[in-house]
Amino acid sequence: MSSFQNSTSSSIIFLLTGVPGLEAFHTWISMPFCFLYVIALSGNSLILLVIITQPSLHEPMYYFLSMLSTTDLGLSISTLVTVLGIFWFNAREISFNACLSQMFFIKLFTVMESSVLLAMAFDRFVAISNPLRYATILTDSRIVQIGAAIVIRGTLMLTPMVALLKRLSFCHSHMLHHSYCYHPDVMKLSCTDTRINSAIGLTAMISTVCVDSVFILFSYVLIIKTVLSIASSEERKKAFSTCISHIGAVAIFYIPLISLSFVHRFGKQAPPYVHTMIANTYLLIPPVMNPIIYSVKTKQIRRTVIKLLHAKET
Repeated sequence: MSSFQNSTSSSIIFLLTGVPGLEAFHTWISMPFCFLYVIALSGNSLILLVIITQPSLHEPMYYFLSMLSTTDLGLSISTLVTVLGIFWFNAREISFNACLSQMFFIKLFTVMESSVLLAMAFDRFVAISNPLRYATILTDSRIVQIGAAIVIRGTLMLTPMVALLKRLSFCHSHMLHHSYCYHPDVMKLSCTDTRINSAIGLTAMISTVCVDSVFILFSYVLIIKTVLSIASSEERKKAFSTCISHIGAVAIFYIPLISLSFVHRFGKQAPPYVHTMIANTYLLIPPVMNPIIYSVKTKQIRRTVIKLLHAKET
């Protein structure tokens, strides 16, 4: 009888995967990944530092940006240890409970990022469609409530999805196909009926990320309608320019997410390393690119960052 049969959750050790077929090049592959993690961690930390230390940036738009940077930091940290551990030390083992914890936080920060992007879309809609009431609608207390709702919503939606994995038995190979614990990946290894798990996981994703994307799209339909009603072309251009950074953040979050879904569903004939590389970059692209986008496109952030860097040099 296989040693994998009837394993209990307390005794399970999963084996994470690096880049299949390219194990001999893990050290070289780790270099760009390490560089991306450094950019993600330093860039988002710098954005947070700038917003916290500059009273002129204590406005709703920048509060939401600080939430985005916080979720990006959480997303980066959630995968950093296992991804670089595999590349540097071939540390592939992860216990069942550690796997569940990592899975929960990856999903939580992903859902939170989607929710923050929705909140930022609402912020842009209010700023453009009702600028005179902007400060009274998005008060500090209301922003705190939105932040708390984002965390609570993600936690309540994802806890059942992760907790239900505890009921599964694993009697097949314990080899996962990513450098981190991925919910569908773990379910595939179970010899228990996983239909409930699949339904709960699908429901959680539809009611969070999918619903958020629909409302973000709806917000921009209203924003475009409002902007087109402005008589002055200069004012229209100025209004649209305040949305550029947010549109970029939405694109770099949803495009890799959709690409990963398509690869898993329709790219079964692709080499295994393609799945792994896309899965890793999907979680790294938003944390790396968001600080760059907002530093380049947001004048106040760019000026303050340059000011801080010059102050450190002197």
